[in-house]
Amino acid sequence: MNGLGREQTIRPQRDKALLALAVILGCYLLLGALYAWQTPRWQTPDEPAHFNYIQYVAEENQLPVLEAGDYPHQYLEEIKAARFPPDMSIAPLSYESHQPPLYYVLAAILYRVTADLAFDLRFLALRLLSVVLGAAALWVTYHVVRESFPDAGFLGLAATAFAATVPMHLAMTAAINNDALAALLLALLLWQALRAIQKGLDRRRALAMGVLLGLVLLTKTTIYLVAGGAVLMTALLSPASVAGRRSLRARAGWLAVAMALALLLASPFFVRNARVYGGLDILGWQRHDSIVTGQLRTVDLMAQTGLASFARRLVLTTFRSFWAQFGWMGVLVDERIYLALALWTSLLAAGLAVFGVRLGRRRIVVTAGQARILLLFFAATALTVLTYLGYNIKFVQHQGRYLFPALIPLALGAALGLKELLRPRVARALAVALLLAVLALLVRGVLAGDVFVWGMLLLLAAAVTLASAGWPLAGHTRALAVPLYVAALGLDWMCLFGFIVPALRR
Repeated sequence: MNGLGREQTIRPQRDKALLALAVILGCYLLLGALYAWQTPRWQTPDEPAHFNYIQYVAEENQLPVLEAGDYPHQYLEEIKAARFPPDMSIAPLSYESHQPPLYYVLAAILYRVTADLAFDLRFLALRLLSVVLGAAALWVTYHVVRESFPDAGFLGLAATAFAATVPMHLAMTAAINNDALAALLLALLLWQALRAIQKGLDRRRALAMGVLLGLVLLTKTTIYLVAGGAVLMTALLSPASVAGRRSLRARAGWLAVAMALALLLASPFFVRNARVYGGLDILGWQRHDSIVTGQLRTVDLMAQTGLASFARRLVLTTFRSFWAQFGWMGVLVDERIYLALALWTSLLAAGLAVFGVRLGRRRIVVTAGQARILLLFFAATALTVLTYLGYNIKFVQHQGRYLFPALIPLALGAALGLKELLRPRVARALAVALLLAVLALLVRGVLAGDVFVWGMLLLLAAAVTLASAGWPLAGHTRALAVPLYVAALGLDWMCLFGFIVPALRR
């Protein structure tokens, strides 16, 4: 095919992909606005404390200082139990005052701009800021995956659709907090990292990564490890432009430049913290740990429940709160939905495992650059999990939303898994296996006198869906991704209007 013919073929495909991306982003913005509007005020984790930080910056023109009494545990439990009534002020809740300032400074500008609006509209505007930042992060997600695998446009759309429809992620990016800005900056950093891995780490990319890393340092401490690790992995994985030690020295030099620039940008905040909190407490963590009295600590819970029960609680609560556990972790969805999500997660994991096996047997060909990018994403996921487990060493924080810094790698993994599931050979094998599981459940239920109807229906629905991919009657099997995406949108709607609003409205 000549160049003109190839261009005429590629352009309609690119236009269709961009149209599909626009639909995904449009649906996300619509649902995000609904979550921001309909979720009762203060009913997302730590939202009052984040708001108080914004208000202080806007009205006092300086950063707040975390002090004793900013975490009134008993009062927090009482106001949550009362669903934040108007006669109970949120002013005492200022325990986020140690957070890096970038998000709060940006939000304070919006707070001032909307000064003439009614409070409800100002509050909604701050939530919608997070929604817009979340949409920008999704746009970057698509391009990160699309540039990682340019010959597989399906992966970019599938990964973006996955990230856009996780109900808990949608709820958190429709709230007042610094999560959405942190996710956007981390996504931009990964975008620069993959380009450096593909084309080499040079001065321009080192400077860009240094600036982005510096902005991360000024945004959220819980992504420091994964962001710093991404920069380090970039220096290790970027291709050598000059053979031998000279190349290694060059990459080490650019790594030093990126790190130095990041520290230079964040140094005023760190120096200020050292002066305010004393010693080497440049992140305010020591001050934070000293004032959060009453928060359940891991050692205490393990002493109460034992290691096995603690591990079960950790896994179960992390899974539920990654997908759908709203409010201040008090609004759970129907157990049947969790079972459906568990089956969906298991199927995607099985598809990803098939991808890994085929990749190991070289039945899937990836370039050297793509292999290094996959290694980068794996490292980012591992560092996110390590950060999550490290936080839970001190305090009981079994909240799956803390895994969202790895959402791009997780979304790519889900897309790769889905792509494998829709391969006819894999789909047929899994469909048969699921039908056998349905039969086994039926026999067991009949013998025990207790048929697990919902579990059988879930397995049967999954088997029928996979069978339609394994034995397609017409069309492309990947068209099945469309009803799956519609189902995910339906779940988002159901979580908001079927669980969040009824449970949290006074």
